[in-house]
Amino acid sequence: MCYLVNNTEIKVRELARPLIYDPLRSTQNHNNPYGDDKVIDSCSIFGMMDQHKRLFTGHDIIEASSNMNERANGLGSGFAIYGIYPKYWNNYALHIMYDHKEALDWGSKYIESNFEIVFDEDIPMDNHGNRGYIPIMRRYFTNIDANNHNEIKEEDYLIKKCLEINISGKGAYVFSSGKNMGVFKGVGWPHEIAKTFRLNEYKGYLWLSHSRFPTNSPAWWGGAHPFAYLDSTVVHNGEISSYGTNRRFLEMQGYKCTFQTDTEIFALALDYLLRKHQLPVEIVAKIFAPPLWKDIEKMPEIDRNLFRRLRITYSKLMMNGPFSIIFANHGLMVGLADRMKLRPLIAARKKDMLLLSSEEAAISQICPDIDEVHHPKGGEPIVAKCHKGFAS
Repeated sequence: MCYLVNNTEIKVRELARPLIYDPLRSTQNHNNPYGDDKVIDSCSIFGMMDQHKRLFTGHDIIEASSNMNERANGLGSGFAIYGIYPKYWNNYALHIMYDHKEALDWGSKYIESNFEIVFDEDIPMDNHGNRGYIPIMRRYFTNIDANNHNEIKEEDYLIKKCLEINISGKGAYVFSSGKNMGVFKGVGWPHEIAKTFRLNEYKGYLWLSHSRFPTNSPAWWGGAHPFAYLDSTVVHNGEISSYGTNRRFLEMQGYKCTFQTDTEIFALALDYLLRKHQLPVEIVAKIFAPPLWKDIEKMPEIDRNLFRRLRITYSKLMMNGPFSIIFANHGLMVGLADRMKLRPLIAARKKDMLLLSSEEAAISQICPDIDEVHHPKGGEPIVAKCHKGFAS
C-alpha cells in the first residue's frame, strides 16, 4: 500500500531511478557533490633505519614523503626521529602542544610539580610563510623522582601523567614522551612540516614519516601522525573498523584515547603488548593480524596451540579493517599490513639502510640502485633490527 500523494510519489521515483541503474555513481555524487579526489585508501607511510645506528639527516625521507603527495591532501604530516637528543639521552623528552598561553602556564606548572625538569625550551620553529594556526610547542627534558611513583613502575607513572594532561581539557597535549627520540607533526604537507620544525637541523639513525588524508576524524595538529607513547611510535594508512572494541579493551587496562583517531589504538596497544606484556614483535604482529581460524586448524600442533591461545587471549586487540603500519622503537622498525593486504607496503635494502614504504616509487626516488626489494604478504611482519637486517 502506498500513502504518498501522486506528485510526491513521482518525485521519489525520479530520485530513486539513478540508484537503480547506476547505484555506485549515484552514491559518489551524493557523498562527494563537488567531485574532489577523496580517496579513502590514501595516506602515505615511510620508514628508514641505518642498522649500525649511524646518524643521517631527514633530507631523503622528506623527499620520499613528498614523492607520495598524491596520497595526501595537506591536512596532516609528521616525523619521528630516533637518536636526536644525545645530550639528554637518558631523560624523558616530553613534546607538548598548547592551544593558548593559559594552557602553557598550566602545563608548565603541572610538569614542574610532577617531574624533575633538567632543561626545557620552546621547540625551535620557523613560522614564516605559514598562514594557518600553529599551537604553542614546548619540550621538557625530565627525570622522574622515585618518591613520586611509589609502588608503580616509572614508565607507568609517565604514561599516567601524559594521559592526565591529554584528558585535562586545559588545551595541552603530550605527543611525544620517549628518551633520545622525538615526534614532530602538524597540519600541512611533509615539506611544510619539515620546514616549520626546522628538521634540517636534526640527525637520527631511524626516521618515520606520514602524510595524511583524513577521512573519519578531524584534521588538527594532535591528530596528525606519528603517534607515540614512551619510545614506541607508529604511522598508519587505513581504517580500523574494530576501533570500538579495541578502545573499550584498552580503556579497561587504564588507557585513554585522547586524539580522536583510530591510529592511537595502535600506539596504546603497542605499549600494552610490547612493554607491559613483554611480547616479541613477531607475536604482536600476529595479534594485530592473526591467521584465519581455518588456517590455524591446519597448522602443526605446537603452532596451532599457540595461535589458538593468542586469538582467545588477545581477541580484543585484533585489528579489523584495511591497514598498513610501520612502528618503531630504539633499534627496531616493523612493517605490517592487514592479512588481506588491502593497503600497500614495500620493504627494501640499500647496503646498511633498511626502508619501508607505501610505494616503491618513493624508495626509488632516494635510492635508485637498491640492493633488495620485498613485497610482503598480508599479515606478514617485516622486522628490521639494528645489526640484523630484515626478517620476515
